[in-house]
Amino acid sequence: VVAEEVDLADLGRRAAGLLAVKALDRRITIIAPGPDASLPAIGEFRRILQILVNLIGNAVRYSPEGTEVRVATEWESGQARIAVIDQGAGVAMADRERIFEKFERLGRDDASGSGLGLYISRRLARAMKGDICIGGAPGEGARFILSLPVGS
Repeated sequence: VVAEEVDLADLGRRAAGLLAVKALDRRITIIAPGPDASLPAIGEFRRILQILVNLIGNAVRYSPEGTEVRVATEWESGQARIAVIDQGAGVAMADRERIFEKFERLGRDDASGSGLGLYISRRLARAMKGDICIGGAPGEGARFILSLPVGS
């Protein structure tokens, strides 16, 4: 991967825009960072966009119709973080590492998805010296957080 300066808020807006029609089909509103929001980080533009499209796409796919998905940026522990927060069922504590395994779909039997998106996303995040973790309380939606280093 390439280490370049990126703006996580801008990437969040772009990824949200790419999934707006899919969300609209399910009456889901995607709330992206505002036009003036900015959060610099170090990573590869294309790979971060790929990760965010996957995370937002999953949130839209697994959230109840008529809800919202928020994309929010924050600083924490010297890292730039962008979170995708949905109003779905959330992820049980016992499944929060297993969900990142290759071909893991947590027992879902719908036809969509191969179970590789989160596996690949986490590998890309770690290759950029970052990570993806899961927050949120089960039953109160999921919070997938991409953390990346910041410039010196």
